[in-house]
Amino acid sequence: MDERLGRARSWRSVRTITKAEVRTPILQALKATIAVSAAWALADTWLGLQQPFLAPWAAMLTVSATVFRSVKGGSQIVLASFLGILLSFAAVELLGYGAAALAVSVLVGLLISNVKGLRTEGATVATTALFVLTAGFAQNDTVLTHRLLDTLLGVGVGLVVNMVIVPPLDHGLASRQLDEVTTRLGRLLKQMADDMSLPARQEHTEAWIEETREIDRDLDRAEELLQFTRESHRWNARRRRSRRATDVKVSEERLIRLEDAIARTRSIARIIAEAVVSAAEWDPRFREPWLAILCETGELATQWDPDVGDLRRRLAVLVDELDEVGLPGRSWPVYGALIQSLEVVISVLDEVIGVGVLGPGTARTAVRPLLRRHGNDSSEGEG
Repeated sequence: MDERLGRARSWRSVRTITKAEVRTPILQALKATIAVSAAWALADTWLGLQQPFLAPWAAMLTVSATVFRSVKGGSQIVLASFLGILLSFAAVELLGYGAAALAVSVLVGLLISNVKGLRTEGATVATTALFVLTAGFAQNDTVLTHRLLDTLLGVGVGLVVNMVIVPPLDHGLASRQLDEVTTRLGRLLKQMADDMSLPARQEHTEAWIEETREIDRDLDRAEELLQFTRESHRWNARRRRSRRATDVKVSEERLIRLEDAIARTRSIARIIAEAVVSAAEWDPRFREPWLAILCETGELATQWDPDVGDLRRRLAVLVDELDEVGLPGRSWPVYGALIQSLEVVISVLDEVIGVGVLGPGTARTAVRPLLRRHGNDSSEGEG
């Protein structure tokens, strides 16, 4: 039942992301269509420009995924178009109207596209020069002026449309991606506990480590979405009104903490992998309670239950019990590292899905003097 609930939550998260990822491009396409039509109508009827093809073209390019990109891209389009018009005029003046002027204009325009500040819209220089030359406008100063007005009008219309008509926002995509990472990490922890009860074999540990890499890739995707979130909030009037917008600062902290949890989970997998290879026997006084806590930690993540206080207390009790029964000194480096890593994972989950009100890690505090007593503090150097 718990597993079905976890899968249902995961599916709802994926479905919500998919809906937003489909809805936003459709909306942007409609806005681009409105901008193109408006730019053409204004250039043709209001300004009376001859063949104002650059106006709708510039408007379409300006309607970007975020308002910030529209402003930045629009500025680059204006500059690139101006350079393209100037380049076509200069080429015709120097070489005359023909293939040579066209070739030089395109070549220089493409080279200019590598200049810092124009790379995003760099090809626009060559494209504008190509349009102007092939249309036969490069020999007419008045028409060249019209082309620049075309571009300015198109960029202006694109900016207004993108800023006024439902400015694009992230719709909480980064936050939901982080939710999916948390849920997937919980499923892995439960799988590790289940496999260890078999007991675990080498193919199990290899699968765990590979899964942590897959989760890392999901986290990279969340980081990309978070970068888009930061950008979508800039100059966006909807940012304060929308309830679905991601809280950037909270998501940044969640991302950093989840990186730590994934690294610790991979560390647990590698420690167990080494024990499997060496055919080391697990002391049942450690193995049974630790596996139970590991499994419940996974359930906590998949069910989004923020009550982790009991798990941390049980880890601390486990340390005390192992010390009282006189666990062999050679066992402490391995068991201590597993306890410490698991408590970090629990602490991260407390901060990511809970209220984050718990104090310092009691199990880590208790286990460190025991590790030092046995001559190996495996906590040194761990982040």
